[in-house]
Amino acid sequence: MQLLFKQRLFSWFDSYDIYDESGNTIYTVKGKLSWGHLLEIYDRFDNHIGTVQERVLTFLPKFLMYINGQEIGEIRKELTFLKPKFTLDCNGWTVDGDWLEWDYRVKDSAGSLIMTASKEFLHFSDTYVLDIVREEDALLCLMIVLAIDAAKCSGEQD
Repeated sequence: MQLLFKQRLFSWFDSYDIYDESGNTIYTVKGKLSWGHLLEIYDRFDNHIGTVQERVLTFLPKFLMYINGQEIGEIRKELTFLKPKFTLDCNGWTVDGDWLEWDYRVKDSAGSLIMTASKEFLHFSDTYVLDIVREEDALLCLMIVLAIDAAKCSGEQD
């Protein structure tokens, strides 16, 4: 399954539209006024289905992830040099990327690929392509990319 993650150009808060391969809107992400990043995810019928919320007052960026109001885990940036690394506390997944933080791979504890995310250049706003192996992992994969993008924008890089 492939998703196109595109930030809206004119928005007061972080706001994104997520499209499938056919150009249909699958998810909408709306940023809310909050202490730290707070991103709410809605399905195509405008039902709130997920939240990515930054934990404030931490040394490195940390984000809690919720599906249907239930906490499912946390993603946190690790202290590394040149090559960023993010760790998830759910599903045993790991995230790694290149040193510019433009490309990511998500793998399970056995090393099997879950998703790749790549940033497309030459766009007016942030645009990512998510290649997800299993469709049922799409929401969690989207949450991971949202958290990484928010961590990058927060200025709390190592």
